Amino acid sequence: MAARTVKLTIAYDGTDYSGWQIQPGKRTIQGELTEAISNLVGAQVRVFGASRTDAGVSALGQTGLLQLESPIPTENLAQAITHKLPQDITVIEAQEVPEGFDLIGGAASKLYQYLIYTGKKRPVLEIRHCWHLPAKLDVEAIRKAAAKLVGKKDFKSFAAAADKRVSSVRTIFRCDVIEEGQWLYFEVEGDGFLYNMVRNIVGTLVDIGCGRIAPEQTEAIIQARDRRAAGGIAPPQGLCLMWIKY
Repeated sequence: MAARTVKLTIAYDGTDYSGWQIQPGKRTIQGELTEAISNLVGAQVRVFGASRTDAGVSALGQTGLLQLESPIPTENLAQAITHKLPQDITVIEAQEVPEGFDLIGGAASKLYQYLIYTGKKRPVLEIRHCWHLPAKLDVEAIRKAAAKLVGKKDFKSFAAAADKRVSSVRTIFRCDVIEEGQWLYFEVEGDGFLYNMVRNIVGTLVDIGCGRIAPEQTEAIIQARDRRAAGGIAPPQGLCLMWIKY
């Protein structure tokens, strides 16, 4: 039986997991998927992910890739795999792709959404998926700063020190801040992201919204190419990978 290359679209609540990547002795999304699919097909299978989401980060449109030898039709794989998974992970779609499909380099754009609740009372039904920040934020100052992040730039100031990639240049297509009552939605779309980049962007924009950093400093923060020049890091639970386009 010839092996197929299969692309999966995956959604998960990352609250109870130590991120995407397999780690010894810890529950991870990649680990659960690998175990579920291996049990389904009766052979060891490895699932590779397009984004290594951090501990506590969720996804509605993560992309995975695997090589598979199984008589199960591709159109039935999503449901069959999901039946083997915990309740907080699901495979939305399985699609056969050509051998050599570039899971990471072939991505044209990714959208991350970050959610903040600014009301005083704890939003208990959403608390696992937002940053509860009971504060009055200057949304116009945040939007002014966010607009300066759009374009092809060196985002080293917004990368974690642990990010050792050769180039920290990325293109941000949009950085929108949407206000709905006491909820703030940060939507950041780009061609790729550095480690902790979106959380560091949101943390810096919040510092601007609180008046700790002036929006006019945004350009200087970018040009510094130094993580210490930017603001704080937003907690992981407010972040969600919405989709990846190829």
